[in-house]
Amino acid sequence: MVLSALDAGSWPVLSRRGRELFRRGAEIVHDPRAQWIDELHAAALGGSRVRAIAEDPVLAEETRRTNVANLLHWASANVRRPGQRVPPALGPEEVAMARDLVRRGLDVQALDSYRTTQGVAWRRWMEICFELTSDPTELHELLDVSSLSITTFLDDTVAAVSALMDAERLELTSGTHAERRATVALLLEGAPVSRARAESQLGYRFAGRHTAVIVWSSPDTGTGELEAVAEAVMRAAGADRRLTVVASAAALWLWLPVAAPPSDRLAAAVSRHPEVRVAVGRSGDDLDGFRRSHLEATVAQQLLANRPAGRQVAAYPDVQLVALLSQDPGRAEEFVADTLGALAHAEPELRGVVLTYVREQCNASRAAAALYSHRNTVLRRLARADELLPRPLAEDVVHVATALELLEWRTGPVVGGRP
Repeated sequence: MVLSALDAGSWPVLSRRGRELFRRGAEIVHDPRAQWIDELHAAALGGSRVRAIAEDPVLAEETRRTNVANLLHWASANVRRPGQRVPPALGPEEVAMARDLVRRGLDVQALDSYRTTQGVAWRRWMEICFELTSDPTELHELLDVSSLSITTFLDDTVAAVSALMDAERLELTSGTHAERRATVALLLEGAPVSRARAESQLGYRFAGRHTAVIVWSSPDTGTGELEAVAEAVMRAAGADRRLTVVASAAALWLWLPVAAPPSDRLAAAVSRHPEVRVAVGRSGDDLDGFRRSHLEATVAQQLLANRPAGRQVAAYPDVQLVALLSQDPGRAEEFVADTLGALAHAEPELRGVVLTYVREQCNASRAAAALYSHRNTVLRRLARADELLPRPLAEDVVHVATALELLEWRTGPVVGGRP
């Protein structure tokens, strides 16, 4: 796609000497010095209008790759056909950049990085031209055509990438994404959908391992932040790809072709986006695993969404027992009351000591270290808990731990519980 006013007939034709000089210069550019690349990156990521890109590790790296790809694309074209109009760069780097800019809620202003690199590229090209010849006539021809070449190439590329962004934005709200969502819904319902057809529509293979993830937030958070968290989850899991379905304006469904990462690693990876929450199912194999992992992620999502405080990530193994007990709220409440007695209404700090003690395999020293407390303090509080429990903790460890976990998910984290 080309939006420049020039057409092929009005493009200037270089002399034989001009073509020779242009080709030699392009050969130099095709093997760029590290300093030139560093200058391009600094210019592309240095402006206030591209701060959102510079602060996003994924977008910043994609910008660096795009810079190099554009430079080599222009140089290669001029080695082959010196001084002729260079077609826009629409390689995998530009396509990935367009997709991810839109998914992070950015618009065409983010393409300013293309413009800011133009000045750096032009200064370096002029230095090359002056090294190639000192003849005023040759320099005039060379600089005149190369200025037009660089400007037009960037204009055409920005226009092409902008069109890609428009198409991606449309796809996010209709068309392919709606079709993918419908296909996934049928698969999750167990409908007799052709496996080959589903794989073709989704661009995702069902053979092998799958881990389902749900990323969501409030509707005003924006798709850009959801997408950033999805990327962070994928990196934390060590996956190189993912199936993404836009479930709603505030939720993404993901499937990763790898085993589920530990919850603490996920929590660290998404901590920069505290308004976004993440629920993870257990890993499973083939289509059954694809379906079951998502259903488990949905259970974890429901528990996490109803939790009144703090926690950002929930994996199904962390909540499986609580989910089972919560199926009958009346029975769950009765179980907590019968098991904990007066401890259920004690100060959160005391319940936190008991829960940490159990999690640390009933080792007072390890519990004290986890709580940044003294061992004697932990022992005193455990003795106090025994006074409140219907049965001593040592005689009922499993039930007490279960009741405390259930109480934690209903009322929020106790002091000493997991964040």
